[in-house]
Amino acid sequence: FLILFPQQSGLYEYKIFGGLADCPPKLCADVYMDLDFRKEWDQYVKELYEETYDGEKVIYWEVKYPFPLSNRDYVYIRERREMDVDGRKIWVVLAKSVAVPQCPEKPGIIRVKSYKQSVAIESDGKAGSKVYMYYFDDPGGMIPSWLVNWAAKSGVPAFLKDIQKACLNYSKST
Repeated sequence: FLILFPQQSGLYEYKIFGGLADCPPKLCADVYMDLDFRKEWDQYVKELYEETYDGEKVIYWEVKYPFPLSNRDYVYIRERREMDVDGRKIWVVLAKSVAVPQCPEKPGIIRVKSYKQSVAIESDGKAGSKVYMYYFDDPGGMIPSWLVNWAAKSGVPAFLKDIQKACLNYSKST
């Protein structure tokens, strides 16, 4: 389920709690981190790659938006950790937007300058995973906040279904 926290911007921060049946936590984390594979299963990816700038790995991600809206792009860093918390193994991924001079804004694409995401994945005690996600971004531009919030409310559950399907199709050896 989804919990919404309104911000002063009129946009929401999202906290999502969900389950992914038949998707073990390590597999789920591997799929989530695999940028090349994401290009295959995420229909909204226009461009996605990782570059190293000044010794730091930075991800560039352009997201397809429906006509007549302009696409959005993100430049962000992320980190994955495997943690042991009182005997529970938890995979954590943290991501946040960064400004990188080597990755300037492109004409016709709106840069999302405020993005942060935290994901925690652990076993559901069976063959699947429990997923906890915190998410916020401000897509900028002239999109009414009600439309952004509606898209996120429908898009987040759809994303969990897509990643579950991707886990089932993930054949890359890890």
